[in-house]
Amino acid sequence: MELNQIHQLFLECSVASTDTRHIQQNSLFFALKGPNFNGNSFVHQALESGAKYAVIDEVVHPSDKRFILVDDVLETLQDLARFHRDYLGLPIIALTGSNGKTTTKELIHAVLKPHFKTVATVGNLNNHIGVPLTLLSMTAETEIGIVEMGANHAKEIATLCEIAKPNMGYITNFGKAHLEGFGSEENIVKAKSELYDYLKSNSGLIILNSDDAKQVAQVGDYDTVYTFSETSETSVNVKLIATQPFLSVALKNSTIKTHLVGAYNFNNSAAALTIGAYYNLTLLQLKEGIESYVPINNRSQIIQQHSNEILLDAYNANPSSMEVALDNFKSIQNQHKLAILGDMFELGSTSAKEHLEVVNQAILTKDCNFYFVGSHFFEEKKVHPRLLFFETFQDLQLHLEESTISNTSVLIKGSRGMALERVLELI
Repeated sequence: MELNQIHQLFLECSVASTDTRHIQQNSLFFALKGPNFNGNSFVHQALESGAKYAVIDEVVHPSDKRFILVDDVLETLQDLARFHRDYLGLPIIALTGSNGKTTTKELIHAVLKPHFKTVATVGNLNNHIGVPLTLLSMTAETEIGIVEMGANHAKEIATLCEIAKPNMGYITNFGKAHLEGFGSEENIVKAKSELYDYLKSNSGLIILNSDDAKQVAQVGDYDTVYTFSETSETSVNVKLIATQPFLSVALKNSTIKTHLVGAYNFNNSAAALTIGAYYNLTLLQLKEGIESYVPINNRSQIIQQHSNEILLDAYNANPSSMEVALDNFKSIQNQHKLAILGDMFELGSTSAKEHLEVVNQAILTKDCNFYFVGSHFFEEKKVHPRLLFFETFQDLQLHLEESTISNTSVLIKGSRGMALERVLELI
């Protein structure tokens, strides 16, 4: 079946789906394969649960016209998403970076959605499957698409750009994330800049933080840019006012009070304001958009629990984000502070070095206790035997069950696999 024919069948459906556990009525099911599953084995279940058609790459029922047989389901999903994106012809904003992608995406969405019919990546569905599903969730009524792109290897961003074909792009930063896949910080810069490469080759607009020397160097002499800065005259000038208890910024003569913590969220907020300004939103509209966003899903959440104030930032962690989180935690005024830090994953051969650097940074923080959790941090116990290290979460749990934590500011941060949000049940 030709791609345009599959697209016509897709338009008859309400949504694209890849998970039989969450099938919506009248959906188009893609029978993807993974290391531990084969979607072709679940296509009958998908149809029984409400799917209208199922895209398959193994013959499961040759006479049933609800089955669309293709050579490769994943390739078809990506090709269909690209076709659908061309069919809609709407502007696509793409963003990537080592840290802050999802928060920036949510801020951009918060600014634009009251004034445009926008569709944005749900959660962090930002990979070779999530990006196509995001594009396929857009309709003829969608006015702006916001697509988050993640990667842990070279050429992934380039591939996602060829699918999403963004007209505008922003890179949050270049940090130490997924070093295991990229191999070096230099490779991270090169890989993330694949978004810039695509935009340059297709006359796209780059949203540029002019205060970030690495970003400026990667953009080079390309002049289709819309810039923001705290220190110089650019398209948009945003200034940092305060970080406690929440981040506040100034745009023109207006103070914008966010629900975000830490100076590290300044650029995220500034980028969203810049994109809103590009779309000619008023100062009041920009202010209302940023101030409406309240973080969820373990990302920089402030939680009042009993007598403790908890900064829950347990969605993910890498050396760069850990560093800025600790810098921010230093500025919190409280006689009682506790940082519970979990292992950082996907660091490859640099893991031991990076975990030791976090410990060394931590011990320079005055008036703060630290609990280090996980096997990677536990290896540093031999270097710092007087600090509290817990090899497993269960070890930490036993300690917390025997402890009383009160009137304390608590930072909880670690990689997603550590699931440190479980600490909330223990303090």
